[in-house]
Amino acid sequence: MDERQGRDRLRELLDAVLDEDNRTLTDMAGDAYASPYHFTRRLRRDAGEPPVAMRRRVELERAAWQLRRGTSVTDAAFAAGYESVEGFSRAFTRAYGEPPSAVGSGGPRDHGLPAPNGIHFHPPTSLWVDATEGAGATAGAVTDQLVRHDLDDTRALLELAKGLPADPLHREVLPGARVLAWDGEEPSVAAVLEHHVHAKEVWLAAVEGLDTPARGDGDPSRLLERHDAVAPRWLAMVRDVDRRGAWDDRLVDALCDPPESFVLGEVVAHVLTYAAHRRQLARLMIRMLGVAVDDGDPITWSRTTRTKETHR
Repeated sequence: MDERQGRDRLRELLDAVLDEDNRTLTDMAGDAYASPYHFTRRLRRDAGEPPVAMRRRVELERAAWQLRRGTSVTDAAFAAGYESVEGFSRAFTRAYGEPPSAVGSGGPRDHGLPAPNGIHFHPPTSLWVDATEGAGATAGAVTDQLVRHDLDDTRALLELAKGLPADPLHREVLPGARVLAWDGEEPSVAAVLEHHVHAKEVWLAAVEGLDTPARGDGDPSRLLERHDAVAPRWLAMVRDVDRRGAWDDRLVDALCDPPESFVLGEVVAHVLTYAAHRRQLARLMIRMLGVAVDDGDPITWSRTTRTKETHR
């Protein structure tokens, strides 16, 4: 696969801004295969900060971090691209309200400077994008992403399973494989995917007060229908819990014998944990059958999803 496929264009522009070899706007734009005009326009629009100003700010943040670790003012100045220690000291003092010589005696503890985009230097040589300075992602948004990835990835695996002949689909690839003690063995692709889909059906039945759903035989076409039925309900339930801040609410699962009490946050964490395990277990078995399958990486999924949403 092309290593640039799915790459974030803004990330590429930021790389060009912060590359140590790119000291001028012309250098930055050339490295990003853009004209200085379009390069500056895109950074102003998408990051809210012109590239030269961003580079200067991030270099000062790195200098503050280096000074706290014992780097001399002279070395920090030249590393930040300044031609003189005096120029660096003036810029540093304007930014932090104290001269760089004060860092060693209790100067700025937080090297981050105010930024319109949350983009900061992150030691030793990386960037950190602080979402709290913008709209940002919440813990609920992260949970939502995990749930949506699980549902989309499950559907992709079920579509792949539909193309497998019945014999390899039900073949005991890993005899004795067991995910949870009370669920029995899951030695085949069909068994793993059946348990995977059934788990959400069972937990939703407990949350919604419904009867225990029957387990199927692992037929991938039927599993796909069941998944498409349970997926939107599961996502809606998780989003409702997050909206109400009800993660610590409890449900008494009357489907258990005897009935058992569960915290909703624990339920979602349980389902996500074993869903991820079963998806990767299914992938392992599919590869053992000689069939190619992707890695199910949530980073790849997220980038692909963002690209699709951007082009809608």
